Amino acid sequence: MTIHVKVAGGLLIAGLIAVVAYWLLEPGIEDARQRTASDASKLQGQIRVGMDNWIGYLPLCSYLMRNGLRQDGWALACDDDNADYPGRMARLARGEIQLAVATVDSYLLNGAAEGFPGVIIAVLDESKGGDAILARAQVAASLDDLKGMARPPRVAVTPRSPSEHLLNSVAAHFDVEALRDAGTRIDTEGSAAALALLLDGQADLAVLWEPDVTRALASPGIVKLMGSEDTRRLIVDILVAQRDLAEREPELVELVLKHYFLALKQLRDHPDALAREAREHAGLSPEQTRTVLGGVRWQGLIDNAQTWYGLGDPMQATDDGLVDAIEAAMAVLGGSDSQASALVDPYRLISSRFVRRLYEDGLDEASFRASAGATDAGGPDAGGPDAGGPRFAPLSEAQWGGLREVGTLRVRPIIFQSGTADLSFDGKVQLDQVAKSLAHYPNFRLRVVGHTGSRGDRQMNLRLSRERADAVARYLSVTHGLPAARMRALGMGSDQPLERRPGESSRAHQDRLRRVELTLMAESY
Repeated sequence: MTIHVKVAGGLLIAGLIAVVAYWLLEPGIEDARQRTASDASKLQGQIRVGMDNWIGYLPLCSYLMRNGLRQDGWALACDDDNADYPGRMARLARGEIQLAVATVDSYLLNGAAEGFPGVIIAVLDESKGGDAILARAQVAASLDDLKGMARPPRVAVTPRSPSEHLLNSVAAHFDVEALRDAGTRIDTEGSAAALALLLDGQADLAVLWEPDVTRALASPGIVKLMGSEDTRRLIVDILVAQRDLAEREPELVELVLKHYFLALKQLRDHPDALAREAREHAGLSPEQTRTVLGGVRWQGLIDNAQTWYGLGDPMQATDDGLVDAIEAAMAVLGGSDSQASALVDPYRLISSRFVRRLYEDGLDEASFRASAGATDAGGPDAGGPDAGGPRFAPLSEAQWGGLREVGTLRVRPIIFQSGTADLSFDGKVQLDQVAKSLAHYPNFRLRVVGHTGSRGDRQMNLRLSRERADAVARYLSVTHGLPAARMRALGMGSDQPLERRPGESSRAHQDRLRRVELTLMAESY
């Protein structure tokens, strides 16, 4: 082989290598060329957030948030996964997204399978009407209508979601067995799909979130059985940062939170701009938009620091609300999901360092305090000694008679000393559990009704049952701070006996007759 052939062969091979290399590198070269010739050259990278269409996430993906981050060199991408909570946690674990929004309960459920791939860096909002259990009016008008139904209702719900948590919580707190029947649940991919089944008559009940709650109530024959506006710390939306990101790039996490709180403040200060973005986000009328926005209570920097993470001046009133919300969700999940056993110490799931840094550094502190004060004044959480509940004005007999029954709480037998109205130790323990359930429903009044067995003098039974109802109300007021005006104690004696069950002994029946019923009552508008 001559030297010329060797040279030609070498040039051919080199040319082929060059062609292959260009083919492989061309996308990167073109990307670099485009970045250099555009504003993208100013960006350090992209931050991806996994989310869905819940209206509470609007500030996080707002123009103000995107623009603020872009000014600091970061592009924000919000990926709507149609409420695929398990998939969202899997993507967070794989690093395909750096941040994820969730509710406390959905993170506990879906994060467990991925080893809890992130830490909770902020509370975004609390649902105050943004989530609800709705029904076809001919099926049920109240939760108590669902008790003892011959056929359990068909319930459309998004599995492993905040909707399912609301459903399970109400089922447990109000002892509605019909809502626990997994065989009649219709799994849906998001709230919009559940709404379609309800309106088509394929479901009797549906658990929805906004804007679908508003759309449902605009249809004839649809009623609300329970909404999150009457709950407290039950549906809490959080922002979760991937653990690697929080550990390796804490400055970036802090930057995201800084721009989030600034964007939230701007939207609060300019309600017209907030309403305009909400209308564009949800495609609703102005009136519907007001209803939707009224169902969300966004949490600013001061709210996060003092109400959820327990930070601030030791002399000021602070609250470990996030830990309380996690523990309350774990209590409900423990009775409804096998993965509850995988749940861990709540403090391993949260990181207060980012909120603490922003709070202690005084990031526009005066503005933030003014913003937080605007949300704290008034509303369902203002006033009253019962853990931030509303102030309850005294009602007349007629006014109490005009209230609507919401549902009877699930209560194990409250034990009294024989023939007296003295609460036993076990009775007090049961009322302590009742108080924990009541903390989730701060807007309702409470009717306490005492009953006795059928034996003995009727008038004495009436008096004893009233004294026992008074004892229960007094214990809840003195020990747990429920305002006396919030409760009404009644004695029915033996006038409203329970039916005897098939095969039930006379003694067992008499034991069941001696009971105290606690029913939540709401204003009728």
